[in-house]
Amino acid sequence: MRDKIYIFGFLVGAGLLLYVGRSLLEESAVVTWGLTFAGTTAAGVLGMALYRVQLELRASRHELALRQAELNFALEVQRALFPRQLPADHGLEFSGVCVPARGISGDYYDVVPLSSGRVGFAVADISGKGISAAILMSNLHAVLRTLVAAGCTPAEVGARLNQHLNQVTEGLRFATFFYGEWNPTTRCLSYVNAGHNAPFLVSAHRVQRLVPCGPPLGLFPELELAVRECRLEWGDLLALFSDGVTEAGIEQGREFGEERLEKLIAGQAGKPLAEIQQQILTAVTRWAGQELEDDLTLLLVRVTEENKETP
Repeated sequence: MRDKIYIFGFLVGAGLLLYVGRSLLEESAVVTWGLTFAGTTAAGVLGMALYRVQLELRASRHELALRQAELNFALEVQRALFPRQLPADHGLEFSGVCVPARGISGDYYDVVPLSSGRVGFAVADISGKGISAAILMSNLHAVLRTLVAAGCTPAEVGARLNQHLNQVTEGLRFATFFYGEWNPTTRCLSYVNAGHNAPFLVSAHRVQRLVPCGPPLGLFPELELAVRECRLEWGDLLALFSDGVTEAGIEQGREFGEERLEKLIAGQAGKPLAEIQQQILTAVTRWAGQELEDDLTLLLVRVTEENKETP
């Protein structure tokens, strides 16, 4: 800004001198020399200012390139945290996707094979966006994997994650969180839902919601989540999602909404999971446009076979 003011001042001054002294150029050598000196000085200052601007632009481009490289690296690390290959046994099949709104996401989903043929799966949404939310998401991922590997129950997973998140953020950030544990022998899903969007459970006869059983994680030092159970039958479809799906378009005053999502899932329930997922993504982007306001996460789970040992 200072350089621009200097340049403007010199150019105006040179112009005024030329205008005032135009009739004196042939009569006075002093005036001619003065005007020449002023014009040369202004040109020199202008050249130096332009050179400084070029240097600053190069530095800015270099810094921007470094930041973009760091962001790309962080994005690659985050992608590696999502399950690369979703299990297709345990009597369940999965399809999951996370579409970040700002290059890197604060949303999270995971599928973890457990002992005795059981499998756990989770969806979470960290408050906020960008790098800070992504760092908390990565931390949540690591702690969840540790707790699950230690054999913690869904209630213990929720309580310990809450305590950890409250300590590291001092209660200033929170996460909505759904964690379910599937037992193929009993065909029973045990789950906790800490303030997360209630997943849709689509069966042959109805659509029901797995409603939250507690507030989001991280707000309070201690949190006890009630564990709920439901029996899943062959062909049942469970759709877990973040609010980036249902609130798409909210900045335009017309959000996609849960009712529209429910009708879409129920109408596509018999199709392959990958096709249902693509139908939902297409419908959301058509509704809200390509620029998402919030991270979008979707995890579809279907019961693929009955357990023959269960009466």
